[in-house]
Amino acid sequence: MNFFRKPVKLTDADDDKLLTLYRQSGDLLHLGKLYEKQMPLVFGVCLKYLRDEEQAKDAVMGIFEELTVKVKQHDIKQFKSWLYVLSRNYCLMQLRAGKKMEVINLDDVMEFSLILHPDDNNREAAMQALEKCMEKLPVNQKQSVSLFYLNEKCYKEITELTGFTLNEVKSFIQNGKRNLKICLEKNSE
Repeated sequence: MNFFRKPVKLTDADDDKLLTLYRQSGDLLHLGKLYEKQMPLVFGVCLKYLRDEEQAKDAVMGIFEELTVKVKQHDIKQFKSWLYVLSRNYCLMQLRAGKKMEVINLDDVMEFSLILHPDDNNREAAMQALEKCMEKLPVNQKQSVSLFYLNEKCYKEITELTGFTLNEVKSFIQNGKRNLKICLEKNSE
């Protein structure tokens, strides 16, 4: 460490200097100052893509979190341009994730609402039918469906408990759900 070096005034430092200081020290103060200068740009990009002020604010914070890692991984020549692209890509990923979640949630609610929430008159019969159909599922599907819906475990927890991969868990749940629906429809006819 060189004690004779003139201290850098962060308010006067240019983007490259702040970037270098952050990479060398890992001090978030430097990255924070750099990001603070660009926040209006980032917020504008987020608002343009997400079209919701609260989501845009959340995205600005999320982008900063990504920035703490990605700044060290990339050779950045023009920080402002690079940050614009990072912000745009972050927002596009948020939009894609939102669309996937909407589809998944709607399907789950529509397919399983009658099974998991039958009316009071048919509750006992519905539960017996569900138990019979659960017994007919292959072991991996039965285990995954049971952990996910009955024990309210997330995908990651199921992978840890069973040793299945994430893709296997998703597949077992999807196929198990489909097989349960088919079985229950056959029994209700």
